[in-house]
Order: sequence, then C-alpha cells, then structure tokens
Amino acid sequence: MGFKEASSTTIFCLLLLFCLTCRCQASELVATQAATLKVDASPQSARKIPDTLFGIFFEEINHAGAGGIWAELVSNRGFEAGGPHTPSNIDPWSIIGDDSSVFVATDRTSCFSRNIVALRMEVLCDDCPTGGVGIYNPGFWGMNIEDGKAYNLVMYVKSPETTDLTVSLTSSDGLQNLASASITVSGTSNWTKVEQQFIAKGTNRTSRLQITTSKKGVVWFDQVSLMPEDTYKGHGFRTELISMLLDLKPRFLRFPGGCFVEGDWLRNAFRWRESIGPWEERPGHFGDVWHYWTDDGLGYYEFLQLAEDLGAAPIWVFNNGVSHNDEVDTAAIAPFVKDVLDSLEFARGSADSTWGSVRAAMGHPEPFPVKYVAIGNEDCGKKFYRGNYLKFYNAIRQAYPDIQMISNCDGSSRPLDHPADLYDFHVYTDSKTLFNMKSTFDRTSRSGPKAFVSEYAVWRSDAGRGSLLASLAEAAFLTGLEKNSDIVQMASYAPLFVNNNDQTWNPDAIVFNSWQHYGTPSYWMQTLFRESSGAMIHPITISSSYSGSLAASAITWQDSENSFLRVKVINFGSDAVSLAISTSGLEASVNALGSTATVLTSGNVMDENSFSNPTKVAPVKSDLSNAAEQMQVTLAPHSFSSFDLALAQSKLVAEM
Repeated sequence: MGFKEASSTTIFCLLLLFCLTCRCQASELVATQAATLKVDASPQSARKIPDTLFGIFFEEINHAGAGGIWAELVSNRGFEAGGPHTPSNIDPWSIIGDDSSVFVATDRTSCFSRNIVALRMEVLCDDCPTGGVGIYNPGFWGMNIEDGKAYNLVMYVKSPETTDLTVSLTSSDGLQNLASASITVSGTSNWTKVEQQFIAKGTNRTSRLQITTSKKGVVWFDQVSLMPEDTYKGHGFRTELISMLLDLKPRFLRFPGGCFVEGDWLRNAFRWRESIGPWEERPGHFGDVWHYWTDDGLGYYEFLQLAEDLGAAPIWVFNNGVSHNDEVDTAAIAPFVKDVLDSLEFARGSADSTWGSVRAAMGHPEPFPVKYVAIGNEDCGKKFYRGNYLKFYNAIRQAYPDIQMISNCDGSSRPLDHPADLYDFHVYTDSKTLFNMKSTFDRTSRSGPKAFVSEYAVWRSDAGRGSLLASLAEAAFLTGLEKNSDIVQMASYAPLFVNNNDQTWNPDAIVFNSWQHYGTPSYWMQTLFRESSGAMIHPITISSSYSGSLAASAITWQDSENSFLRVKVINFGSDAVSLAISTSGLEASVNALGSTATVLTSGNVMDENSFSNPTKVAPVKSDLSNAAEQMQVTLAPHSFSSFDLALAQSKLVAEM
C-alpha cells in the first residue's frame, strides 16, 4: 500500500469515527430527558401525614423468629418438635457415639405439664470412647459462638444414679473446644434445674452444644436452652437484627403474622395462651404453613415487649376461628371471642386483673398500649368470616371502645358491608404493576374506613432475592400512599426477615444467617421514608413527556434541631433525567449548608446485595451545594433520589 493510498484511508477512517462519535453523542442527548417538578410548600396547601404511616410487619416465616431475631441458640430445646407421641423425631439433636454405646428416645416423663416430652439417654458402654458419648445440638444451621462473649445454659436433668456430665461448646465436628464445664447430677428421681455460664475462648460461626458422659447408666434431659448474654436490652432479641429495625424508625409493629396466625389447620394456629408464662412451660407448636417447629420462646408477651423496645404501636393479629382448611361456625365462636378478650386483658389490664397479673409476674406490671387489632388475616370470603368478625367486633367494641379494628376485606374500591375502623390491603405483584399502582388510592372514597396496606412487595419474576428494580417500584407505590395518607393510615413491607438457610419466601427486607446480615434494596428504600410519618405533605406537579416513568413526593419534616423540605423522586426508566425543581410558598429560605442528596441506584437494575457485598445497592449521601428554591439536578437511570433542603429557622418550625 502506497503513502497516498494510506493517507486517504486514514482520512476516511477519521471521518467515519467522527460521524459515529457525533451519532453516539446525539444518542446520549436523546437519552437524557427533561422534566420539571413544582412543589407548593405553602402552609395552606399542606396536610399532615398520620404519625403511624410507616411501620413493620413481623411474621414467623423463613425462620425469622426461631433461629432469627429470637436469640435462643438451641433448636427443639424441649424435644417437642416430633409431637406428643413417643418415641418421636428429635431433630436436629444427634448422638455422639454409635448405637452400641448410646441409645436415645423420647418419653413422657417431663416435669412440665404443658410439654410432657423429655429425652431419655442410655449409656451402654462400660469403657466409653475418649471424651465420652452423648448428644449434641447444632442450633439453627450452626451456633455463632464468639470469643470472649458469655452464653447462659439452662437445662433440666435427672438420673437415678450420680452422674458426671461434660457440657461443651465446640466446632461442628467437635474438635475445637470453645468452652466447657463439668456438671454433677445427683442420683435422684426428681428433676434438677442446671444453670451454667460459658465464656467462649475462640470464635466459631457453626458451633454446636454437646453433652457427654463416660458413665454407664440412664440420664433424662428436658428444656435445654443456650442464650447469649448480650441480647437487646436483655429481652432475648438478637442485637444486630433489632438495630436494623430501629434504623427504620417504625411507627407500628404488626405481629405475629400472616398465615402463621391462621395455620393450614386450626390445630396448628398460633395460640397466645400457650406462648406466655415461663419459657420452660410453653409447649410450642408446628407452624404448618411454613413447615417448621417453633418453641414459642418468642411469644405474645415478647412481641409486645419488642413493640415497646422499638417505640412502635403494637398491632395484634389474632385468629378468628378460620384457617386455610377449616373454620369454626359462628354459632360456636364464643370461646374464641373470650380468648381474644383475655389476650387484651393480658396486654392492657391492671396488674391485679386476672390476666394482667400474669403479665406483671412476667416482669411488666405496666400495661402495654394495644390500640389496634386485626380480626384474622386474609380471611375475607371464607364462609364464616363475616359472622365471626361481627362477634369479635361487637365484643371488643363494648370492652375496649378505643381499640381500632381492622377488617380483612378490601374497601379500596367499594364500601365494606360491615363496620370497621380500618381495612387490610395486600399486594404482591411485578414491578411494573406496582409502579403503576401509585395512584391506586386516588379514587378511593374518603367517607369509609381507612386503609392499612399491611403487606406490599414486588414479587416473583423481576424481584430476584431483592433487586434494585423491585425497590424502585415499591418506592413509587409509597409516594402514592403518602399522597393519599388522608385515607391510608398505615403501610408495611412483607416479609421482613429471611434466614439464608430457609428461603421459603423471596424477596425479603433483611437477610441473615447465624452471624451475618444485610438489607436488600427494598430495606434501604424504606429508610428514605422513615421521616414521613407525622410529616407535612405538599402538592407537587411533574411536567415531562417522560412523566410516565417518574414518581415523586414532597414533605417537610424536622429533626431535633433543623427543618427540611424533602423531595423524593423515582426514575423508573432507563434514561437519565435533567430535572428542574422549583418550590413556592415556603415560609423559610433554603440553606445550602446542611442540605443533602441521597441516591439509591446501581449499575444494573437487577443488582442485589449479598453477604459478600452487603451494600452494593445502598443509599449514597452527599452535600447538595446547589440547594435552592429553584435548582437543577440530574436523575440517574433506574434511581431513587431524595433531596433534603435545609430550611432556615422560621415560623415553619413552630407550626410543625
């Protein structure tokens, strides 16, 4: 090839590259959409959002409680999980040794009348292996034992002859000893309560509790518990998981379900009476909807205590005589009604009332402020629901006129045919549908009971295990609830927790195992709404040919020192947006100092968080140096942006 030919070719290539570059730049310009957002921040157009708008819903699902926020490390601590029939399955307990050296089986010799099953261990060897034989419990997929921390053992034991036991915290294979104690059991026919504190000398994330002996004979065990010393406020909750809840600033706690309340069959529904009193005496039950046993250490009292610890209003969801597969005829519902009235006396009664005295004996002489109850869960349409509902409604209204009652029937599109203070609204759907549901309550009658959106989430096809896309659709939906908070009283995401080893339902807000945890994008999305409850909401107007991919809201809120105008904008589309924000009617000037921008986005709309990268999709906060009543910002594709404009001290602060 000659020089002239090469030069011509080079010029041609440069021209082609220039054209392609121009085309790309033009494409990029087209991909940046323009929009304006106007906020009317005048006091006369503002409206107060209910103090209760955003809270949390806890259900015993995905081992959220047993092996989750409830810090008990022993799984099936009372050997009851196989049911009352003996001998029965004692999983996850296993033997140390073999069938020639040790034999275990359950029998009905417990000293506790409400949970009669105990474990009988017969040591068969005269010359037992080094270290002895016995039993071990791996907890919920391994116990997290940490160096220097204290763990409290309680167990009940008996033996007809004096026996020496060794109780240890070890690695999953028993080779690493983290803590150990020798315990002598005096020969007697009576049960003995043994208490022992261990201080761990080492860390192992998948540890087990083991009990061994080298002496031939028979030993019985029952109610073997191991609890970390450092639970939240000493109330038995896993501190780091409760911290995640506190960061949401929830205004209410709905509990304990969900389908967990109903049961597939009534015999397996949650029973509050059997979940109170000394933990050793609670029989536990099989949650047949989510298919695992819970010893009900996390019971009715503990849920009330959790609500108090979180500073959240308790919402007690009780069974109304309806399960997934069987129902109680309204003519026979009276005992169920009496049971619920007793549960309310337990929570609200004086310390000298029948059930209030039981609460006081458990350590809480002051009543719990239960002001909301849900009469069943997802039962509208069942044969006896309405008849049963009215029996509960009338009895509770007479005994506790201030309690707000929640119906299972949806009143968002048509009036209810029965009295209610609130109605339940549940939605699990794909992201596009939920994004478009931001206007759902625009058309709801303002004359009926208020809505409780107690379960919402993007689900299935585009949700993954918690995607950015799901969180954006949910955020848009919540801006619609803010706008309609004159008729929407409360809202909560569901489910709240998932143990990584029991992914029965995905996605969830918080993922954990025995020692790790992270928030999904849906969790982080909720943190940007935590100041909305009790704030003032202002009308907004969005103008853009791209407005179908945008959702927004504006509130004024204040912390202990400052007031802010917060503008939240969701860009659900794949184009960037140049957004002009203008504010009118403010009675205070905007101060760039103290103003911030917080953005939730990621490189791919289906990005998720994980144990290895727990904040891959998490809010990033920065100073907003151009904060003003008129300002220009850029919204990234597939993003949720929250702009907090600091307001100078003014009349606005006094009015809020």
